[in-house]
Amino acid sequence: MAPAANTAKDFYATSRGTMVARLLRERLGALWPSVTGQSVLGVGYAAPYLRLWHENAQRCIALTPAQVQPARWPTGGLPNLSCASQEDTLPFPDLCFDRILLVHGLEAADNARRLLREVWRVLKDDGHLLVVAPNRRGLWAYVESTPFGQGQPYSTGQISRLLAASAFRVERWDAALFMPPLQRPTALRTASLWENGARRVLPPGIAGLTITEAVKDMYAALPIEAVPQRRTAFVGAA
Repeated sequence: MAPAANTAKDFYATSRGTMVARLLRERLGALWPSVTGQSVLGVGYAAPYLRLWHENAQRCIALTPAQVQPARWPTGGLPNLSCASQEDTLPFPDLCFDRILLVHGLEAADNARRLLREVWRVLKDDGHLLVVAPNRRGLWAYVESTPFGQGQPYSTGQISRLLAASAFRVERWDAALFMPPLQRPTALRTASLWENGARRVLPPGIAGLTITEAVKDMYAALPIEAVPQRRTAFVGAA
């Protein structure tokens, strides 16, 4: 996985990054309003979003690429951690997470198929995956000063085919960042108005981000790949 999390960390420290995190958390919270007692894994750069669930989840873990120092975020007294690992050898046993959020991960992956294969492995059979990715048709994918302008953007069709090839079945779609990638203070202050108004009148296909919820397709044939067995993680208390 490319070292995009440094860019993301810097981005989320800005006013525009704070605005983006707030708008995207609204969509993620609507899709997963409760994860009480469940295990949640965030892959890529998920720290700004896992705070949605860390108070009620049994545990939340934020996993970033091994090249990047793990992000730190409040734990609320729960056994939450951050760690770093290679994307194709996640340092977790099979079937150990109820929910996995993949954000700032798919577009930065060196091998998206192997990353999704590892996500499939550690996700429980009845678990759910949320994939957040820059939309190829959206403006945000072409602004290199944001993490959404780094790496590979995707259309909904490309994500659907990639997930199907990785033995996932798409359950529902959503979108975020209908507002253009402006930096002016006035635009940032009125971001919620922009977003809510544009969501009502614009097609989701032009939003900056696609949000895809998927589950395991237990009837799909899984490809056999040579994946290294050694799994190394660098773990730090969050």
